Amino acid sequence: MFMENLFSDYLLPVTLGIIILGTGLSIEFRDFRNIFLYPKAVLVGLCCQMVFLPLIAFGIDLILPLDPVYKVGLILIAACPGGATSNLVNFLLSGNVALSISITVLNSLITLLTIPLIVSTALWFFMSQQTAIQLPLGNTILNIFLVTAIPATIGVLIRHYMPRFAMSLEKPLRIILPLLLLGVFSGVIFIDQSEESAHLMDYIELFPPALMLNFISMLAGWFVARSMRLSTRNQFTISIEVGLQNSALAIFVATTLLESPSMAIVPVIYGSFSFFTTTLIGYGIKRVTLRQVREKAAETRRQRKSRKTQNP
Repeated sequence: MFMENLFSDYLLPVTLGIIILGTGLSIEFRDFRNIFLYPKAVLVGLCCQMVFLPLIAFGIDLILPLDPVYKVGLILIAACPGGATSNLVNFLLSGNVALSISITVLNSLITLLTIPLIVSTALWFFMSQQTAIQLPLGNTILNIFLVTAIPATIGVLIRHYMPRFAMSLEKPLRIILPLLLLGVFSGVIFIDQSEESAHLMDYIELFPPALMLNFISMLAGWFVARSMRLSTRNQFTISIEVGLQNSALAIFVATTLLESPSMAIVPVIYGSFSFFTTTLIGYGIKRVTLRQVREKAAETRRQRKSRKTQNP
């Protein structure tokens, strides 16, 4: 029926498209051109998402005494990186939105292969199950273009041809877009997924590992980006991309492809808080990174002044 999954099937895709369009208003064509001329940041972000995220989730599962179905659920979250939500957080924190959207589009294509591989491995390792998972190739690619690529292009075109109008919308959109996402995603979690809604005991058990995945993956993304000597802005952009997972996709895989409402509880709980924690942690990482840059610049100026004093 039309109303059965109103938020998940209809309102959420439209809302994500609006969010991507809104974030696209802050991007110019040269931003995308520079990313693909110098693809190091994109490659670092993709590597962190495809390699480090699943390893972090496996590590948490091995440490904590969770039910096997929940362990697979945590792996499933790690296998579904990015999405429009991470683009929005980067927009709110003035990150590199062009880099964020580029990583989102590319990893959406890559996860067609990685999600079946990672989740099948987790099912075999933790539940001794050998389940073949196949994501719908045509629908997934179509959704990528409808929800991500096309709205982003429209936003960039508006910015190019109507720059004053686009810039006038930036401040109100920083308030409107998060509220829009919060309203629709609340509907997805608490109305459409009411059968899989978590109870208090589920939150008590699953909130710590879900938060650990969110926090540790953000720190890992930041550390790797720093070690690769990326710019300050790209460092916290990649940290956000790595740290915030696509809960809606994970819920879809758990309920539709794996037919496991219990497994879906993990992404439901993760999705209920991760937007807020990622925004707060991302803000903290941004502040720390910028402070370190300022301190380093001040130290460089002091050294130059000292050398001039010693060698007049």
